[in-house]
Amino acid sequence: MIGKRFKFVKSAVGVRDFPPSDLPHLAFAGRSNVGKSSLINKLANTRKLAKVSQTPGKTRLLNIFNVDDRFLLVDLPGYGFAKVKKEVQMQWKRMIEDYLIATRDRMILVFLIDSRHEPQKKDRELYQFLLYNDIEFVIAATKIDKLSKNQLRTNIALLKKEFKIPDYRFFAVSSKTGEGIGSLENYLKLTIDNFYKE
Repeated sequence: MIGKRFKFVKSAVGVRDFPPSDLPHLAFAGRSNVGKSSLINKLANTRKLAKVSQTPGKTRLLNIFNVDDRFLLVDLPGYGFAKVKKEVQMQWKRMIEDYLIATRDRMILVFLIDSRHEPQKKDRELYQFLLYNDIEFVIAATKIDKLSKNQLRTNIALLKKEFKIPDYRFFAVSSKTGEGIGSLENYLKLTIDNFYKE
């Protein structure tokens, strides 16, 4: 569990709408239906923090939670949801990018990718954006419980080839079984601790 007390702060329409705070940020971003809400709830050891929906595109604002008065957990809108109008998709894209750039000096991003599929165009775009803007991130390859061991090995190798980051920042996880969650949780805790040592 990444914290004990999770308090909903607000749903922000953009980074300018954030409450004044010097706390570090732990943000989550990924394509619609990648399992973002489920992962957040697993890390928080609750089913109620982030809203889980069978309908992609449920999260449309920047949802902010205060965790133990130690850091802000920020749930970003899922990208790549085809049923949303293009102008709305562009609004979400700008909202996410503005937020990531504005907070990069005090934020770590959990970049979620569905382990069952090849990287999509939107995944590659976010990856390049993160590299170009020097934004710290880890990758969480989700839904690994839905693959056989052989298929999982193959898919993880493909993802690591596509997204070239150190192994210690790549986590294969299942919100259903809990596999890989402990390692991700420990890394995030350590990273947040490091913000206070700087």
